[in-house]
Amino acid sequence: MAKIKVTQVKSKIRSTQRQKRTLEALGLKKLNATVEHEDTPEILGMVDKVKHLVSVAK
Repeated sequence: MAKIKVTQVKSKIRSTQRQKRTLEALGLKKLNATVEHEDTPEILGMVDKVKHLVSVAK
């Protein structure tokens, strides 16, 4: 499968608890942090829930 790079570009301060936990599950703990994941439906669903806080690159 393809890999995607997910970068946190906005702060999680005013986010819901569910969105904060999703960011942590993705491995994003700080602003401008970047992680690489496989392009699976589970990961894409998590990214979709926090799409206003992250940017995705292939």
